[in-house]
Amino acid sequence: MKYSAILALGSALSVNAAALAKRTAVVGSAEGFASGTTGGGSAACATPSSVAQLTTWLTDSTARCIVLDKEYSYLTTEGTTTETGCRPASNTCGSSGQDAINHASWCDNGNAGTGSTSISVTYDTAGTSGIVMGSNKSLIGVGSKGVIRGKGLRIANGAKNIIIQNIHITELNPQYIWGGDAIAVDGADQVWIDHCKFSLIGRQMFVAGTGASNRVTLSYNEFDGATSWSATCDNRHYWAIYLTGSSDLITMKGNYVHHTSGRSPKIGGNSLVHAVNNYFYSNSGHAFDNGAGGMVVAEGNVFQNVDTPLLENLGSFFGSPSTSANSVCSTNMGHTCQVNTFGSSGTLGGTDTSFLTNFSGKTVATASAASSSISSSAGVGKI
Repeated sequence: MKYSAILALGSALSVNAAALAKRTAVVGSAEGFASGTTGGGSAACATPSSVAQLTTWLTDSTARCIVLDKEYSYLTTEGTTTETGCRPASNTCGSSGQDAINHASWCDNGNAGTGSTSISVTYDTAGTSGIVMGSNKSLIGVGSKGVIRGKGLRIANGAKNIIIQNIHITELNPQYIWGGDAIAVDGADQVWIDHCKFSLIGRQMFVAGTGASNRVTLSYNEFDGATSWSATCDNRHYWAIYLTGSSDLITMKGNYVHHTSGRSPKIGGNSLVHAVNNYFYSNSGHAFDNGAGGMVVAEGNVFQNVDTPLLENLGSFFGSPSTSANSVCSTNMGHTCQVNTFGSSGTLGGTDTSFLTNFSGKTVATASAASSSISSSAGVGKI
């Protein structure tokens, strides 16, 4: 082989090695409240050989960089369960609606609505409980190949410093309410979820529970609500994003939330939420639902074909109504808030600025002008 050919081959190998290294390392860093999250840090990246090994690596106490370059399916790994559930009163479309698992007696305590009926339900057991992650983990996908099917992730019990990037979580008993959560956080800190996709989920795509989730950033994720089993009987998922924790600090930036019909997001507890530069598209019900105690700044977002951008506001909500009004953000958030834009949508409202002092001294994500181009940069395979 000629020397020039050897050099060319060596150069190509170096490029390929560099590309591989890029695919097997966290890209970028968290903006907003979860800034400084390092995940597995300098731990060498490795690819689990099986579902069993993936579970072990996610749950142990070792700092890890876990790379997924294929699908890991948990379907049937824990068998199936057949029991009595219910058809909620909201399910007026039968098999194309969502029936319910009787989790925590949900079917028995009135939540299923007047006129609900008992039915037999059969579901994949693995989907109803998430893998409980240990601290100091980076979980990253290669291209669009990193898929976890049939089971979600749970970050709780003091777990902290976790990065989940470029992973698709899907097929958690989508035909059933209480079929499973894609990612649940409850009693944690410093969690960065970036460029992930969530689809065909039975319950919440992301939930911050009643315990303190502390500093969380959701960035450039795709929340895909298109489904054949809709609680609102219109091929859209109702249970999308639930943020009702204790003193939680949650940044939502650059996310693409589409084909939902509610809880996109639902906010309460005493969560402080900065929702910036997200794209809400094709929501037949409501996007924001701000319960008592929720504190929200929504700026630079696009609402396109969203029937009700804000269902109710029982807490504090600033909807960035105009350039002149938005200058009030500068003192505590470090920038003038960006106006939201609306196309074939309702209005957002929200002029309360009394809570903006809660942002003072915290790491706040930057804001740009509202743009629907988020849809082409959010989700898996986009970094």
